[in-house]
Amino acid sequence: MAGTSPPTALDHPDPPNLRPHGSEPGSDPVRGATGRPVAGPAAPGPSAGIDRQTRLTLAVLVLGGLMVVLDVTITNVAIRSLSRDLHAPLAVIQWVTTGYTLALAVVVPTTAWLAARLGTRRVYVAALGLFGLGSLLAGLAPNIGSLVAFRVLQGIGGGLVNPIAMTIAMRSARPEVRGRTMGVLGLPVLVGPLAGPTLGGWLVEYSWRWIFLINVPIALVAIPLALWLLPRDAPEGVRERLDVPGLALIGPGLAAVVYGLAESGRRGTLVSAAVLVPALLGLGLCVVFVLRAVRLRTRRPLVEVRLLGRRAVASGAGTLGLFAAAYFGSMFIVPLYWQLVRGQSPAAAGLLAIPQALTTGVSLQVASRLIDRVPPARVVGAGIVIATAGLLTTLLQLDANTPYWRLLASMAVTGIGTGATIMPTITTAMRHLPDRDTAAGSTLLNITNQVAVSVGTALTSVLLASNLASLAGLDQGADLSGDIPATAAGGVVAAFRHTLLLPVALMAVAGAVALLLLPRGERHDTSVEAEAAHADL
Repeated sequence: MAGTSPPTALDHPDPPNLRPHGSEPGSDPVRGATGRPVAGPAAPGPSAGIDRQTRLTLAVLVLGGLMVVLDVTITNVAIRSLSRDLHAPLAVIQWVTTGYTLALAVVVPTTAWLAARLGTRRVYVAALGLFGLGSLLAGLAPNIGSLVAFRVLQGIGGGLVNPIAMTIAMRSARPEVRGRTMGVLGLPVLVGPLAGPTLGGWLVEYSWRWIFLINVPIALVAIPLALWLLPRDAPEGVRERLDVPGLALIGPGLAAVVYGLAESGRRGTLVSAAVLVPALLGLGLCVVFVLRAVRLRTRRPLVEVRLLGRRAVASGAGTLGLFAAAYFGSMFIVPLYWQLVRGQSPAAAGLLAIPQALTTGVSLQVASRLIDRVPPARVVGAGIVIATAGLLTTLLQLDANTPYWRLLASMAVTGIGTGATIMPTITTAMRHLPDRDTAAGSTLLNITNQVAVSVGTALTSVLLASNLASLAGLDQGADLSGDIPATAAGGVVAAFRHTLLLPVALMAVAGAVALLLLPRGERHDTSVEAEAAHADL
């Protein structure tokens, strides 16, 4: 990578404090200090498992990650309660979710720089503290405007947690067990969004405020544990300045794109000037950012987009973005279906997500072990095919009277596929990078994921609002807090089915990208020399 900054802890192939046990300074855990292959304890095989220190590190990372990821979907089952109590329509309430995920996407670009400047441990602890403060304020919010603002504050803290956690985990684990390590780290990413509706549904029965206040005691436990158990990695001699021009381009750019999408939900069209102007302006800013980052030679750009020149990273980012937009978009729709069409309470809607959460968690652990032994394109490709089949069968049988067991079975199938897709895709891309690029790769993939979540949620919200208006005759500004008229029931079901077509289509495209472009070989050697020999493009 281009840049003139001195070496940092993130640039070193094996920072001393995060080096696997038994390896010498400056050595690769597989090849040793001389660069020659070594045998015995220096190169334990996959059967050796994850060492104790890495397990303790993962425990802290999972606790913090679960708290953050829950908030991506925990509000979904509270939409009707928020609409009623805060007197706001769907197009406005949607910003409680979109504002949070957008803040995550905007702050993620700064994580690699912050980690190099302050160290991953310090950034992780600060992020947990900021997230806890935002949660406290959101739980006390007096109106919809302040709630959205405090959710953005939550997102700023939350956006730092996952990319920093990925960097710590990848550097803590031996290369040959990184699939399993990322499988454990990925539990919050995949199970959290499904457990969120369950927990949120239970809490909202008392008050929607508890879906935010519940994070405060968790943060108070996670912060001291992080200070105690996470490895210290204070960088040495970092003088690189923050890429302020880059941040000024990508921050407003992402915000403008998602604002345009959200505005289309209120106006019921994608071709209004109020939609197209901010969306196209934001897209233009993002394009300028990419062009500038590619040409920047004097220092490292805020986001190292040149990593997309590697096949594993480019195909991984494409697969991840398409699938995440589809999956999290569908997760916005399903709780509303249970409540609007089937008349379930928020708590019941949350409980109905449990089968999918269980199959996702089990599948993730199986797939994470497989990608340490089997070409990842096969694992991820099969996962997307299974997830698409599950979502498609859900769509085809969706009705006001469909037996519950049939819908839950289809959703469980979607969970099996999802567990074999998201984290295995991220792991595949990350382990094709040398250790010095781990933080930059984590930043890039997390931006992809968070933007996809935000855009997927916004698009499905827009499409659902439009379909409810055209097929059920419901006003675009309907607050969804009352009962649906009997005459509109058939149209409401049709609206949900039509809306699910978008996630199904996106999943199908993601499957094609994975099967055709993801690398089919294995790579566990993360030395800089091996990187030059294994360049994908």
